[in-house]
Amino acid sequence: MLKRRKTRKLKVGDIFIGGNAPIVIQSMCTTDTRNVSATVAQIKQLQKAGCELVRLAVPDMVAAKALGKIKKRVTIPLVADIHFSAEFAMEAMRQGIDKLRLNPGNIGDEEKIKMVVLEAKKRKIPIRIGVNGGSLEKDILKKYKGKVTAAAMVESAMRHIKILEKYGFRDIAVSLKASDVERTVEAYRLLSSKVNYPLHIGITEAGTIFRGTVISSVGLGILLYDGIGDTMRVSLTADPVEEIKVAWEILKSLGLRKRGITVTSCPTCGRTEINLIELAKKVENELAFIDKDMHVAVMGCVVNGPGEAREADLAIVGGKNVGLIMKHGEILRKVDEKNLLKEFIKEVKKY
Repeated sequence: MLKRRKTRKLKVGDIFIGGNAPIVIQSMCTTDTRNVSATVAQIKQLQKAGCELVRLAVPDMVAAKALGKIKKRVTIPLVADIHFSAEFAMEAMRQGIDKLRLNPGNIGDEEKIKMVVLEAKKRKIPIRIGVNGGSLEKDILKKYKGKVTAAAMVESAMRHIKILEKYGFRDIAVSLKASDVERTVEAYRLLSSKVNYPLHIGITEAGTIFRGTVISSVGLGILLYDGIGDTMRVSLTADPVEEIKVAWEILKSLGLRKRGITVTSCPTCGRTEINLIELAKKVENELAFIDKDMHVAVMGCVVNGPGEAREADLAIVGGKNVGLIMKHGEILRKVDEKNLLKEFIKEVKKY
């Protein structure tokens, strides 16, 4: 197991972030928060996929007031995403939100900041400071000659942290997101050397499902391997359910969380005598409904197949128009290629 950085522990609804708690997977609804039914439906889809915390945009007071209705219809903790408005933050808390995402320096004058922070403290609602490379304060940008550097992002985060600490508020999480791996990793490493607050990690605006998956996997993988990260979001220009799938695979690949099927499959070569590419895709799709930890292998030939089969709970090892179905390295039976998928799925369900 990788050694994780020790951080403070926050309670968000009925889950914990930081300390010795598992790394929490979160996403953000793409629905209009004012549309309660659509938002609830998407939240339930995300939760079914393995999401553990959902953030909702709060662009106006109508959206803020809708939070209570949404909250009553779901069981997952909710985060209100607030920008520039103390009033929206206050209403979100009255509606029973579990966490706020805001930058205290951006929600008004000193009295408004104090009002929000003290109310959050009274209600025991954590605040996530969200620094984004695309929206740093003008004076900080000027100091760094217009360049969004890791140091500039950390300076912005520390400024907001000090505002909260001024009022004795410590239930803080922090994110430092840029749209590239290098600055993001550098910023998180720098901040983690300065504070012990839990960190929400992600590569913001990472891109479409293909590029965004690659960029997020590289960036988040580096940070997680360093022990940095208490909660995470994979930001994709796609259905947010895809974010959850990628997040789980990243954590599973590092041995940090376990959930659902892990499919090992070979890249095929000239020795392969079954349609392995299609078979592997179908196995992955057919088994997506399983949320228990399980390892299966789909291998094309006898060179690496038996070895991978020993490592897997269940495996297919291809031959000429046939495949062996194996359990913990032991052969169960030989099956014609046309029936291989159906028979393999039967064995998985039995297992």
